[in-house]
Amino acid sequence: MRGRPPWRLLRTERGRLTALYGSLLLLAGGGLVALVYVLVGQGLYASVSGAVRTVSPAYVAQSPGPVPGRTLAPGCPCEPAKALPPGQAPSAEQLRSYAYTQNLSDAVTDATRHRLLVYSLLALAVFAVLSIWLAWWMAGRVLRPVGVITETARRLSGENLDERISLDAPPGELKQLADTFDAMLGRMEQLVSAQRRFAANAAHELRTPLAVQRAAAEIGLAGDPSPEKVARIRAKLIGVADSSEHLIESLLLLAVSEQGLESTGPVDLAALAAAELAACPQEGLTVVRTLAPLTVPGDRTLLGHLLRNLLINAVRHNRADGRISVSTSAEGELTVSNTGPVIDPADVPGLLEPFRRRAERLHTAGEGAGLGLSIVASIARAHGAELAARANPAPEGGLTVRVRFPLTDEARTS
Repeated sequence: MRGRPPWRLLRTERGRLTALYGSLLLLAGGGLVALVYVLVGQGLYASVSGAVRTVSPAYVAQSPGPVPGRTLAPGCPCEPAKALPPGQAPSAEQLRSYAYTQNLSDAVTDATRHRLLVYSLLALAVFAVLSIWLAWWMAGRVLRPVGVITETARRLSGENLDERISLDAPPGELKQLADTFDAMLGRMEQLVSAQRRFAANAAHELRTPLAVQRAAAEIGLAGDPSPEKVARIRAKLIGVADSSEHLIESLLLLAVSEQGLESTGPVDLAALAAAELAACPQEGLTVVRTLAPLTVPGDRTLLGHLLRNLLINAVRHNRADGRISVSTSAEGELTVSNTGPVIDPADVPGLLEPFRRRAERLHTAGEGAGLGLSIVASIARAHGAELAARANPAPEGGLTVRVRFPLTDEARTS
C-alpha cells in the first residue's frame, strides 16, 4: 500500500477487495460491540443495585412499581431486605439509606456503561485497523494466482511457449483457471509448432520443383541439344510445372478450408460420393459401396474435395487387386477404407498433418504433395465434423477414415 494514494488503490482489484473485506469485518465487529453493549446494559443496573444492597441493606416501603428506565430481574436481590408493615412510614434514616443506595447504584451503573462504551470504541478502532490490514493481506493471497498468470502471460512470446504456470495451490476456481491457462499454452505451442513446420515444409516443397526446372534448363539444354532431348526436357518441365500447380492449388484449398464456411446448404453426400466414385480411376481395384441416403449441411465444393482426396488417397496407397470400401449411413457417418501396406497405428495421427507421408518422398510422377489427408481434416473441422482415422490390421493393411457430420433436425426426421 506504500507509494500510492488511498483513492488510487480503489482502482485495483486488490484495493476493491480490501475495501469490501474490511467493510464486512468492520460491520461484523461494530455489530458485535453494539450487541455486547446492549446486552450488558440491560441487566447492569439490577446487578449493581443488588450488589450494593447486599453490602448496605435498606429498609424501605414497597415500591408501587418499577423504576422508569430500570429493569429488575425476577428474584434478584433488589427488593428491600425488610419490608415495613403497611401503613408505617419509613424513618428519616431509612430514607437516607435508600437514597444513598439508589444514588450509588446509579453512579456505578453510569460509570460502568461509560467505561464499557469507551473501551468498546477503542477496541473497535483497533479492530478496524487490523481488519484493513487483514483484508489487504487476504486480498493479496486470493489474487496471487492471478498475478502469476498475468506475469507469465507478459513474459510469453513465440520463443518460450513451453513455459507453464504450474500453480501450486489447493483445488478451486483459481487453480482451475491456472490449469486451463496451461492447457491453452500447450495448444498454442502445438499450433505454432505446426505452423512453423508447415511453412518450412511448404518452402521445401516449392523449392524442389524450382531446383528441378533450373537443373533441366541449365544442364539439359546446355550447348546444342538435339530435338529429341529438347522434347524430353520440355516434357520434364511441363510435368514439374503441373506438380507445382497442384501443390499451390492444394495449399490454397487448405487455406480456404481453414477459414471456415461462408455459406452452407443441404448436400446429398451419398449422391456426391457416387459421382466422385464414378470420376475416380479404379483400375484393378474392387470397389464396395454402401451408400445410404445422407444429407448434411455444408459447402458442396469443399465436400467434393473431401471425398475426392479420400478416394485418391485410397487408390494411390492401395495394392494390386486391392479393395476400396465407401459407405454413408443415416447417422451422419462417411467411411472410406482401403487395403494397402500395414501402417503402424502410432503413425496415423501424423498422416493428418500437412506434408506428412508414410514414407520418404521420391519425387516421382503422381506421388502427391502430402496434403490430401490434412485437407480432409481441415474441411471436416470447417463443417463441425469429427474425423477419426485408424490403421487396418494385417494382412489387409491400409487405412480407414471415418467422418461423422452433425445432422440437422430435418435430416434426423427423414
